[in-house]
Amino acid sequence: MATQDFTAVFGPVVVAYTRARAIDDGFLVDVSETAREAGFKIPVAVTRTVWNRLVALPEGYRGFQDESGRLWDLLWMAGHYTRRASDRDRVRMCVLVRDIRKDLRDSNRAPRKHFPIVALTAGDAGEPVITIMFPEDD
Repeated sequence: MATQDFTAVFGPVVVAYTRARAIDDGFLVDVSETAREAGFKIPVAVTRTVWNRLVALPEGYRGFQDESGRLWDLLWMAGHYTRRASDRDRVRMCVLVRDIRKDLRDSNRAPRKHFPIVALTAGDAGEPVITIMFPEDD
């Protein structure tokens, strides 16, 4: 079957939701500056869901952790997983995050496992970019 020109079949693109727009809208959080410090050579963003679950500091953790440290840990783990699977454009990783519980005196606050994906895709101009997301964010 011959490849068809999609524009001829479907018409021109009416709306395209760009990565830049997703960052402006807050759906993606650009973490490229910290990612460069962590060894990434291309732009990196995390979805708002990843930010809220894995980076944002839960109530009660101030003084024990900070968002910059949690972001650094996430990016370090992303780098570790992507180096181990350099032949793939998507890598599922496992990270442990200690979530604050209602009762701060509870000594059994084990870290929870989360399974975000590190995806290498094309940016707005076709350049390589990385997005760290949960499967439901895709």
